[in-house]
Amino acid sequence: MEVERAKKDDDLNAAATAADGGAAEEVSVEKIFESNAEAPPPWQKQLTIRAMVVSFILSILFTFVVMKLNLTTGIIPSLNISAGLLGFFFVKTWTKILNKAGFLKQPFTRQENTVIQTCVVASSGIAFSGGFGSYLFGMSDVVAKQSAEANTPLNIKNPHLGTFSPNSSVNFKLTYPSGTATAHLINSFHTPQGAKLAKKQVRALGKFFSFSFLWGFFQWFFTSGDDCGFASFPTFGLKAYKNKFYFDFSATYVGVGMICPYLINVSLLVGSILSWGIMWPLIDAQKGKWYSADLKSTSLHGLQGYKVFIAIAMILGDGLYNFIKVLGRTVVGLYTQFKNRDVLPVNDRSSPTTTATISYDDKRRTELFLKDRIPSWMAISGYVIMAIVSIITVPHIFPQLKWYHILTMYIIAPVLAFCNAYGCGLTDWSLASTYGKLAIFTIGAWAGAANGGVLAGLAACGVMMNIVSTASDLMQDFKTGYMTLASPRSMFLSQAIGTAMGCVISPCVFWLFYKAFPDFGQTGTAYPAPYALVYRNMSILGVEGFSALPKHCLMLCYVFFAAAVFVNGVRDLVGPKWARFIPLPMAMAIPFYIGGYFTIDMCVGSLILFIWRKLNKPKADAYSSAVASGLICGEGIWTLPSSILALAGVKPPICMKFLSGATNAKVDSFLNPS
Repeated sequence: MEVERAKKDDDLNAAATAADGGAAEEVSVEKIFESNAEAPPPWQKQLTIRAMVVSFILSILFTFVVMKLNLTTGIIPSLNISAGLLGFFFVKTWTKILNKAGFLKQPFTRQENTVIQTCVVASSGIAFSGGFGSYLFGMSDVVAKQSAEANTPLNIKNPHLGTFSPNSSVNFKLTYPSGTATAHLINSFHTPQGAKLAKKQVRALGKFFSFSFLWGFFQWFFTSGDDCGFASFPTFGLKAYKNKFYFDFSATYVGVGMICPYLINVSLLVGSILSWGIMWPLIDAQKGKWYSADLKSTSLHGLQGYKVFIAIAMILGDGLYNFIKVLGRTVVGLYTQFKNRDVLPVNDRSSPTTTATISYDDKRRTELFLKDRIPSWMAISGYVIMAIVSIITVPHIFPQLKWYHILTMYIIAPVLAFCNAYGCGLTDWSLASTYGKLAIFTIGAWAGAANGGVLAGLAACGVMMNIVSTASDLMQDFKTGYMTLASPRSMFLSQAIGTAMGCVISPCVFWLFYKAFPDFGQTGTAYPAPYALVYRNMSILGVEGFSALPKHCLMLCYVFFAAAVFVNGVRDLVGPKWARFIPLPMAMAIPFYIGGYFTIDMCVGSLILFIWRKLNKPKADAYSSAVASGLICGEGIWTLPSSILALAGVKPPICMKFLSGATNAKVDSFLNPS
């Protein structure tokens, strides 16, 4: 989800620091590699066949993980560490075997490691940015039936496998925190000490991967019916279970909780308590007054409407505030850069007299990075060609989205993409989803309700979101490549190859989920795809206005929209020292609609990490990300065999279910009539 894609990855930085022994950049990294006679290979040799094979295997693994997270809660933690670590492990093992056999022709380099990491993240990222759990699936009749409005055939498009498949880093010295931390991590793997630690981290990841996979397999035996198994265990009693408060024994979300910062997890818990503990019971008490008592629980004219639209209001309030904030910082940053002209020399321009002292590492990295730079004419030509292809093909897939809508977006997108990439470089905060929501409202309203505006808005979201997110993702990758001496050409091609892999792998994985689970996409099921309904209702709001809202819902939306803006403002005013005690509105909004069960798991993950750090902080910092990744990936990959079993018609043998005393009495009287 956007919270996790936008958050500053504190654990990634901590792992990188731990992996290189806490060494700072004052010690020249490049001199260390030069002393070991490790010259970077040419960009063609960085894109090896073994790197692509490993990338493909890991892409399948991570796509299952991301898809499961996307279709359950929408919270996606950073998987850069796992990708880099597993890429290092697989190729290192490969080269070790070949070396012993005397067949090794090319040693494993950090540049090749960077290519693998970039390719895997680009490929698995399609499972998120492709809209399989949000705007794309929001077009389906499964989601449309859960909305009371805009259910005409013109505003519905069911998923088909064929439809899914076709669908400044140096100059400005931007930090790109996640890209920088990943580079530190990869650099450390290829030093003697870092390689030893990496092996231990892989061992830890493997142990917890096995545990998580087997735990998922064990749980499957008890899920033969609805609300069965450990995932429906009423930890805090049946009343709390009814209000979505329980620990569902998910190793995945315990792992996610270990990766996410404490503030994210606490914010989720606060949002759960505020919504499911206070607000929804109070609004439910108004049944028959504020809304009809005869409505289904899934009707957006009833309690469900308050859950969905208030969550949307908070998300939009948070998004608007951060859009203005990051845009402001971008403008100020650009003004400062051009005023001081404190940029590195490019091409034949002479270095300005005010240029700050540049370290040996930066000189070396800049020299190699600019040597293989991608010509501007190629970038512009590629963008124009992609725009022409999109203008021709997308209206055939989504007739409601006209060619002039797409042309307008492609004209505006470069400015938005630059702002997003620059802002992400300063803050590590990507606003791609915010730009996507902006497209939902503007293009949807432009198309109009009578012309399938709901579907047009959702399709426009996909076009805009992918253009804008690609810019910031590529810049993060370029920053990683810059610091590992990987060629920008190999980085660009590895992301292109990874994206191509993702365009095949992600639709196939989604299709497996879609076909394996009959209740897929419905509220309250194992895979509810919550953001599909949220995005669809945003599009309905943009096209039809507020007529779909139940009584007093609009007033509550205004209140929570303003509260999200206010809380963000207070966080910035009080500074980092006190802001870490103030919840994040975006994170608080997630459980408003989904429920609080996963927040309990994530808080357990936080608690485990907190205790571990108290007992042994260096070890916790070094291994926590590997342990968390193992927990996430193990249960995530279990979805593959469980889906295959479901498709084959194999059902679990046992249903473990908990009922109230009154219900038990009714069952006993039915089974044992006197």
